[in-house]
Amino acid sequence: MKNAGFPIFATYRPMTKNLVVVGGGFAGTKASRALERTLPPDWTLTLISQDNFMTFNPLLPEVVGASIQPGHVVAPHRQMIHCSHVCMAQVTEIDTSNRVVHYLGEGAGTIRYDQLVLACGANANLDIVEGMAGYALPLKTLGDALCLRNRIISRLEQAELQPDVQHRRWLMTFIVVGGGFSGVETAGERTDSLYASLRYYKRVRPEDIRLVLLHGGDRLLPELSPSLGAFTFRKLRARDVDVRLNALAVRVTDRGVHLDAGEIIEGGTVICTIGTKSNDLLDYIPAEKIRGRLVVNPDLSVPGVDGMWAAGDCASVVNALDGKSCPPTAQFADAQAQQLAANIIARLKGEPTRPFRHRPNGQLASVGHNEAVAEVFGLKLSGLVAWLMWRGLYLLRIPTFARKARLFLEWNWAMFFPPDISHLGYRRSQRRGTRPSGVLIATQALPGGLPK
Repeated sequence: MKNAGFPIFATYRPMTKNLVVVGGGFAGTKASRALERTLPPDWTLTLISQDNFMTFNPLLPEVVGASIQPGHVVAPHRQMIHCSHVCMAQVTEIDTSNRVVHYLGEGAGTIRYDQLVLACGANANLDIVEGMAGYALPLKTLGDALCLRNRIISRLEQAELQPDVQHRRWLMTFIVVGGGFSGVETAGERTDSLYASLRYYKRVRPEDIRLVLLHGGDRLLPELSPSLGAFTFRKLRARDVDVRLNALAVRVTDRGVHLDAGEIIEGGTVICTIGTKSNDLLDYIPAEKIRGRLVVNPDLSVPGVDGMWAAGDCASVVNALDGKSCPPTAQFADAQAQQLAANIIARLKGEPTRPFRHRPNGQLASVGHNEAVAEVFGLKLSGLVAWLMWRGLYLLRIPTFARKARLFLEWNWAMFFPPDISHLGYRRSQRRGTRPSGVLIATQALPGGLPK
């Protein structure tokens, strides 16, 4: 049966005005935490998110590398937002004319809003390269990281059973597409964990492992300075990562990746860290968009749509500090959410709003083996010092003290002990008369099957 909004609103506060935040990522969570402390008493804030937790995406490569447990990179919304309503539901439509949000949770329903914050982020775009949707694994969500972690452990188990050397090397070849932050960190973490796991796989030799990093540009980490990109290139090459610059992937098959130059790189696992597309919810918003992102005013309000605001990856925001478009990073999402919350409160009070202006603190990236690169406040760092700074910064940014303590202990544990090689398949007990799900799982895990 269809609900006319959440019942709690209609029972004891029928005259309450509603501020709805759609999206529980960096921007949505930050805006909700800032707004719930400053909203007038006659306003109610509701956060609607498809997941009931926020994912700390910069640490997903460490989940892939089994350096940390999956639960250490997420934080439940209800442990961070205490004075507002948190709803785990999927928003299916936004009616801007009637100011109604349609959702699908425990049944379908609607909720009226007076002010709406869009922080729904962006999705992975696997259609950017032919065949990538069918044969490559993305790294955008916690589910992606767990799937990729299981795939890599499966390849180790399969290689252990494979007597043929060529087939075994195909299984142990991992191709990472994209030389940005996610691609570099995934390659670095994956290299560390693979070699550390070999002690448990006696038939797999170090020479069987091959990790290829493909990047379409002329240097890695284009967001950083050329010198740090060159340092990253040297460090990955020194650890036997086959780094290919100016290498454009044009096709992905069950056997490997085809490059624009005609070369075919064969490998059993292809990891995609490039390409994003806009959230489908933006199709309901009658506003201008650039590359699928909502164009917003300097104060982060959506022009032409009264009562709507946007921040994060779904918004095209111009930084008033330099007049450039903001990159889709967690640092800018946090800063945008903070300014957006302040502007909403100013609008409700009838005060002037302020344009978004943010001076970035810098960028950091781990390249594996206790080394990283960093560019902080104009200072360029690399090596162990940058790695310690990288870990310290992310430890401070992880929400809730409990998560910080767990992550700190897990990092220290990983320095002295090998990575976890458990395959988290989550196999369920079978009901009578049903086909074993293990066959389906194995088929899905191996597109194209093992080479004959």
